[in-house]
Amino acid sequence: MSDLRVTGGCQCGAVRYALSEQPTGAHICHCRMCQKAFGSFFAPLAGVPMTAFKVTRGNLSTFKSSDQTERGFCKDCGTPLTFHYVESPRIAIALGSLDEPEKVEPTIEYGIEAKLPWFGKLAALPGDKTTEQDNPELTAKIAASNHQHPDHDTAVWPPKGK
Repeated sequence: MSDLRVTGGCQCGAVRYALSEQPTGAHICHCRMCQKAFGSFFAPLAGVPMTAFKVTRGNLSTFKSSDQTERGFCKDCGTPLTFHYVESPRIAIALGSLDEPEKVEPTIEYGIEAKLPWFGKLAALPGDKTTEQDNPELTAKIAASNHQHPDHDTAVWPPKGK
């Protein structure tokens, strides 16, 4: 692996990974398989060569969503992490699982045959308060009991005493 180190992992911290290359081909996929796999309206993905992907903590569980594809996830918390065409030398990473997802901007859409008809209207939905402004008491309780892994590598997880 080179000196470049892009990192990410699942929500609970059981699975962490590192990329030795910057992910490319960032896109969102609207296909029905991706919608179901991510439990969302689309899947945001970008790829690297398999040789540039390394699991650094835990084990990636996989599900073959077809004979041609497998999807990697954390068996403990269910976070979707990867998408791989089984005969491809590349693997796609779920952009939301990156420690710094804002650094990889999607530039194209795929699977538009299943794109939800109201998807384009989402950016215009009302919403002028942050979660902290909308419900500060609940936000404080969540922050005090947060079990989510931070957006960086840790030597040990979960922390001692949790």
